[in-house]
Amino acid sequence: MELHVIVGKGPVGTTTAEELVARGHSVRVLSRSGGRSTDAVEHRRVDAADVDAVASAARGAAALYNAVNPAYHRWPTDWPPVAAALLAAAERTGAVLVTMSNLYGYGRPGGPMTPESPLAASDAKGLVRARMWTEALAAHEAGRVRMTEARAADFVGPQVPGDHSHLTRQLPALRRSRRAWVIGDPDALRSWSYLPDVAATLATLGTDQRALGRAWHVPSATRSQRQAITDLAAAMKVGPVAVTGIPWPVLRAVGLAVPLMREVVDVRHQFDQEYVIDATATTETFGLTATAWDEVVRATVAGVPVTV
Repeated sequence: MELHVIVGKGPVGTTTAEELVARGHSVRVLSRSGGRSTDAVEHRRVDAADVDAVASAARGAAALYNAVNPAYHRWPTDWPPVAAALLAAAERTGAVLVTMSNLYGYGRPGGPMTPESPLAASDAKGLVRARMWTEALAAHEAGRVRMTEARAADFVGPQVPGDHSHLTRQLPALRRSRRAWVIGDPDALRSWSYLPDVAATLATLGTDQRALGRAWHVPSATRSQRQAITDLAAAMKVGPVAVTGIPWPVLRAVGLAVPLMREVVDVRHQFDQEYVIDATATTETFGLTATAWDEVVRATVAGVPVTV
């Protein structure tokens, strides 16, 4: 049994803690608000940007997981100090730094994204994530830390709060057989990462030396928003529902008052064309595969979350 320390107790941190416990490891979760410890998981109140506090809590850990989730519109201000603190804590303790990341760093893709695709982002959020990766990789190549990174697509699953997923937020409307309003082109293919698959990938990266020094994609399903919403509606046994893209001028107007929507407009390239990842390397190296889509749909509709 090894100690694994997770920073962040949101959906990713919580589900990863559950996965690590199931694999027989000791888990400590750090968060700003703390939590109630159990026999399986210890909770501590720690500010993720406080390198001394994080390093102290991670002393003796085999791996340190970055599952922090700053407010969407505050990435440029909130991410740099947290990333720097966790990188420094990993260097001090010798724990493997496992970062939960996303696809923003790739910018506008020209086809399916692989971990070797160029980090060509030009928007603020993508530049933040790209910088986090390059700084951690430089520390790894200099021999200061051991690190790896998981990159996932849009989350799906009952573990994801409704306002944190482009799919789960549609469930209330679907239950009433109402039109689903989506961002971008409803028919553009997208990848969807099931939270238990995200957790399985993170736990594997934190326990397998082959993961070090590179990024890995979470095995994910590929469906357009229209296809995915139609599947959810069918599983809920409601009639066919209309799926319509919200016009971009409307979203820009809403963004004048709502910071979150303004940030969405800033990454329009993620919604107006195919946005798909290739996780072949993850499957070939670790044997991880995406959960069957039918099972993902059933679980999401049933709404049974993982709790720790």
